[in-house]
Amino acid sequence: MFCKVHYIYLQTKEHMKRKDFLQTTIPLVASVGTMGFTGRDENKSAIPKYLKEGDTIGITCPSGWITIEEVQACIKQLEAWGFKVVMDNTVGAKDSTFAGTDDERAAGFQKMMDDESIDAIMLGRGGYGAIRIIDKIDFSKFRKKPKWVMGFSDATIVHLQLARFGIPSIHCKMCNSFPDDPSTETTEQAYAINSINTCLRGEQTEYDANTTQVNRPGSAKGKLIGGNLSIIGMMCGSKSAIRTDGCILFIEDVEEYMYKIDGMLWNLLRSGKLDRLKGLIIGQFRIKPDDPGEEFGLTLHDIVMEKVNQFSYPVCFDFPVGHVYANNALKCGMPYLLQVSPDNSRLTSLA
Repeated sequence: MFCKVHYIYLQTKEHMKRKDFLQTTIPLVASVGTMGFTGRDENKSAIPKYLKEGDTIGITCPSGWITIEEVQACIKQLEAWGFKVVMDNTVGAKDSTFAGTDDERAAGFQKMMDDESIDAIMLGRGGYGAIRIIDKIDFSKFRKKPKWVMGFSDATIVHLQLARFGIPSIHCKMCNSFPDDPSTETTEQAYAINSINTCLRGEQTEYDANTTQVNRPGSAKGKLIGGNLSIIGMMCGSKSAIRTDGCILFIEDVEEYMYKIDGMLWNLLRSGKLDRLKGLIIGQFRIKPDDPGEEFGLTLHDIVMEKVNQFSYPVCFDFPVGHVYANNALKCGMPYLLQVSPDNSRLTSLA
């Protein structure tokens, strides 16, 4: 089964600041050993099991707070797919901008990870806060029997930490990204939501993206890694820093000035994170307007190509991932095929 999306850029309520955002033909056995799994901390065989009808998905909030009412649309959809759903005490909890205190959020996430009756974990929302608890989490039991963890934005911290152990995860919409009334969904939004189910069941996904920018053509196979650019930068120099060698990197961001995006990309270049990529995917960026008289003068396309002009791997723009309705599910840490032509691109899961 394929989930194909022809992407249309949309201005939506999902274009919001992170803090305020309410919101895959090669055998796997061969690919896991050859596609960039490096680092002494990683467990090369730690692939979560795919889900079937009757399995249980747990909802927890390691970052920003969300009300019980706001998760109901997500629960209804997960149950419509045949899954059981449970929530922990962080759903509905509030401590300033967080879903409870650091200790409460850490305890909730830990319990969901260790509970063998939970088959996958959906994060409630992004916002901010995962970095405050990530070192409180004991991953020893989870590494022996991993499960899919789903989310994006601030959840990039969790994706990068799991990548350290070689555990794949799903970059996708969270509970606050499901519409209360499914009849109001756009085609792109419906595909993005259904792509979560497709990924959870281990079915192949294929996404097409047209662009008004000029891509750098080429084809590449590699392990997919990435997420929110600001969070990737936040983790640089830490034990959860992104590892990109031999990978296809995807990035997205929201409400950042152009000069900050430029600086973050310089960081990736100067730290060697762009040197040995197989391919680069530029997702959706909600650019914050320059202050009058302080115009940066370069486009996103300009600043990206400036950083990668010395390399030859394919680069695509306007890919449907990020703080938009068409935020399609991607399996971080799993092999993909990226095919790029001047004005469109295709990303196909290989396992």
